[in-house]
Amino acid sequence: MRAVVQRVKSANVKIDNKIVGEIEQGILLLLGIEDTDEEKDLEYMIEKVPNLRIFEDEEGKMNKSLLDIKGSILVISQFTLLADARKGRRPSFTAAAPPEKAIPMYEKFIKSMKEKNIVTETGEFGADMAVQLINDGPVTILLDSKKVF
Repeated sequence: MRAVVQRVKSANVKIDNKIVGEIEQGILLLLGIEDTDEEKDLEYMIEKVPNLRIFEDEEGKMNKSLLDIKGSILVISQFTLLADARKGRRPSFTAAAPPEKAIPMYEKFIKSMKEKNIVTETGEFGADMAVQLINDGPVTILLDSKKVF
């Protein structure tokens, strides 16, 4: 499972020019689910993302988590995070999980954020979405549940 974590001042996602998800301060999370992902990969992300200390404390140091600041999260499914562009010029997406596997994992991630009392907004799995954000910092972190980077 791969994720791009972006600390944002605000973010929204539109489908057909209509906002379907919108947050203020928090995290915009682009989440890619791999065909080989298991429950342990999902649990890694569920634990890691809201506890990442990427928000500044009173001294300007990144010591606070999303939970600490009571921020929001906007979760966007993005299979293209699993692209393999090492060969040729056209990326291969064969590592991405098919919808019948990816959707339940995506939904469980969202449910877990809500259970942690995090205001959680989403896009729509598989939809053509327009994502807009004001990156704060900028702070952008790449995560991989298999820790390949």
